[in-house]
Amino acid sequence: MLRPIYQEHGRTYLADTCTPLVTAARGKAVRLSALSRGHYPGRKLPRGALPGLKSVGYWDAVAEQDWGLDWHRNEGIEFTFLESGSSRFAVDQKKYSLLPDDLTVTRPWQQHRVGDPRVGVGRLHWVILDVGIRRPHQSWRWPAWIILTPADLRQLTLFLRQNEQPVWHADVHLRRCFQHLAQAVDRDVAGSQVSRLAVLLNELFLSILEIFRGRKVRLDESLFSARRTVALFWNDLRQNLEHLGGPWNVTGMARHCGMGVTHFIRQTKQIANVTPARFLLRCRLEAAAKLLRQSPAESVTQVALRCGFGSGQYFATQFRRAFGYSPRAYRQDRTVPE
Repeated sequence: MLRPIYQEHGRTYLADTCTPLVTAARGKAVRLSALSRGHYPGRKLPRGALPGLKSVGYWDAVAEQDWGLDWHRNEGIEFTFLESGSSRFAVDQKKYSLLPDDLTVTRPWQQHRVGDPRVGVGRLHWVILDVGIRRPHQSWRWPAWIILTPADLRQLTLFLRQNEQPVWHADVHLRRCFQHLAQAVDRDVAGSQVSRLAVLLNELFLSILEIFRGRKVRLDESLFSARRTVALFWNDLRQNLEHLGGPWNVTGMARHCGMGVTHFIRQTKQIANVTPARFLLRCRLEAAAKLLRQSPAESVTQVALRCGFGSGQYFATQFRRAFGYSPRAYRQDRTVPE
């Protein structure tokens, strides 16, 4: 039985089990070659080998596919490289058309997908490395087998933390790095290529650093702030009703953001000018108001429960206090502004 590899507000992201890709590979529609651990597809990495490395590999599609990898998040930072062909790619609801030698970079909090909705012809490589982060404000912990100098590693981390441009056009050197990684993955038998993979991955990260150094990379310190972590939490909550309706309390919200309660309360007040409890109530009432109009077949009580209210009576009291109308009157009177 497959377990989730990433959960967000109770929602499970399973795309990186890559079931459509695995199915296509079994049917010989695409060639898949990967070394992985956990629930990522491919031959399993030996225990203790290259800790933090979740998956390294490629797929090769010589014909257009009838599948794509839907919206998902990873446990680590993911680099993908399109060697040939073309591919649709999207991250945080923005769409891109990848061409040969395009490199993508995504972080654990960034939803992304490959295919729109189908994957095209092409050879796509990837590396997923867990650096101990799940939220923007957390400190990066690179595995000990990454042997870049401390100065180089600090600079690479800086570029990756303070810039979230998702697509970069790479150079011939990076192409060769991914090609050599693919060869090592193909040749590996029970860990026989682990040393070579370590060398090649270090070369890959150094090449990525050199690409950043050669570009005018705009850095933004706010991208890795605690405030951004909290803002992402609230944005996700407001955009996903199933998350919003969960059994949240301040302790659980703070824990989910990877910070203490006091820090979480302070950051929320700076964003919303109210306490987390009041802001959660406001978000739920706003969602309920939309749902009352958009789902006329649902009863007021059903709307209340879906939005996280414990009872229809409590919901009605809070709704009238916020909007000046009962939920039923708000739904029936279309002259009432949303």
